[in-house]
Amino acid sequence: MSRALLLSLLLTAAPLAAAAETVAIVNARIETAGPAGEIASGGVLIRDGKIVAVGPAVVPPSGARVIDAHGQVLSPGVIAASTSLGVEEVEGVSSTHDEAAGPEIGAAFDIAYGVNPASTLIPIAREAGITRAIVTPVAGRGGGGDRDEEVDIAAQTAGGSEHKSPGASLFEGQAAAIRTASGDTDLVLKSRIGMVVDFGENGARIAGSRGAEVTLLKAAFDDARRFQKNRAVFDRGAEIPSHLTREDLEALIPVVEGRTPLLVRVHRAADIRLVLRLAREEKLKLILEGCEEGWMVGAELAAAGVPVLIDSEADLPESFETLGARLDNAARLQAAGVLMAIEGARDFNNVRQARFNAGTAVANGLSYPAALAAVTINPARIWGFADKAGSIEVGKDADLVLWSGDPFETSTYPVAVFVAGRQQPQDARILKLRDRYAKPADGYPPEYH
Repeated sequence: MSRALLLSLLLTAAPLAAAAETVAIVNARIETAGPAGEIASGGVLIRDGKIVAVGPAVVPPSGARVIDAHGQVLSPGVIAASTSLGVEEVEGVSSTHDEAAGPEIGAAFDIAYGVNPASTLIPIAREAGITRAIVTPVAGRGGGGDRDEEVDIAAQTAGGSEHKSPGASLFEGQAAAIRTASGDTDLVLKSRIGMVVDFGENGARIAGSRGAEVTLLKAAFDDARRFQKNRAVFDRGAEIPSHLTREDLEALIPVVEGRTPLLVRVHRAADIRLVLRLAREEKLKLILEGCEEGWMVGAELAAAGVPVLIDSEADLPESFETLGARLDNAARLQAAGVLMAIEGARDFNNVRQARFNAGTAVANGLSYPAALAAVTINPARIWGFADKAGSIEVGKDADLVLWSGDPFETSTYPVAVFVAGRQQPQDARILKLRDRYAKPADGYPPEYH
């Protein structure tokens, strides 16, 4: 066997060997986020990327690598419920933005195509304990700036392009679920897991008003249903009248069938009620994001079985549609029986914020177990993969984080991160820069006289 072939086989086998490793984490305070609740002192056994045992008396088998937690906290990996991780790199450099569609595409935009596994922000996310993330598109064509600027771009595009109508511009595209594992060339676990649309002030800017937006959305859903029943008309070249392209209509079929959720970004209570009514009339499966005034309509959200994604630190009335924002929004939604996930800021450098936001929610009335669920199992439930991740249970993927302390404390950091059973390197660029410049060496910093 040639040296080159032997080296090739070894490199190919290395990831398989890592995945097949048996690891036992013992003497940990385990926050399972599952039916077992908190285990004051116990262990977890990982084999072939899966959790095969968890409890107070896990005995490491012969040959297992043993990690003694010394009482530190072991939790499921944090799941970022809505983020631009992997599709946005440098806020002020438009060429590094892949989170928005261009002027000729709307619902058909699939954000999964733009995920960059080599993004320098992926390791930073792991250092925040994030093992999975939902990557969601935004309005506009990127280029940095705040969301108002992005939506202004979308509105200008809708009004100035002969290829795209305001109805098409309302749809921001389709979300994807990714895993943050190091070394993987494809981080996407599943694409097209949800259709994203802006509502309220942002949607009204594109459509002309809130009423116009509802009318355009209902027309788009009707067009998708007609297209589904009359594909042959398109195939013969006789186009069914619609403001949407064939690609957009195809993308909307799973939405109108109720198989794919519609993620609606909405904020004020009146708009939330309007979206709930729209979903009832169109028989849509909903996820709501924002919901700063969600606490006002908690009972209605719970009765409709509609989950929400919130920023629990949003308490300032930054616009007329968030006048009712308050810090105990999460606690009030939980008390009403709403399935809720807490997210961090979408801003590229704030991926760690979700767990801190959960801590803020605890400080404002949310129970600790509910806050933990809001950044682990609840996002998994909302996005449809709770059978695989989100809690520490036998049979699930071993996405785990061993923390130096309470994960909601700002001074806490991950001691070890496992994604699908593989311990991840702690190689974020910010850590390398810290280590490089922590002590003067090799002429740095320069001496000044």
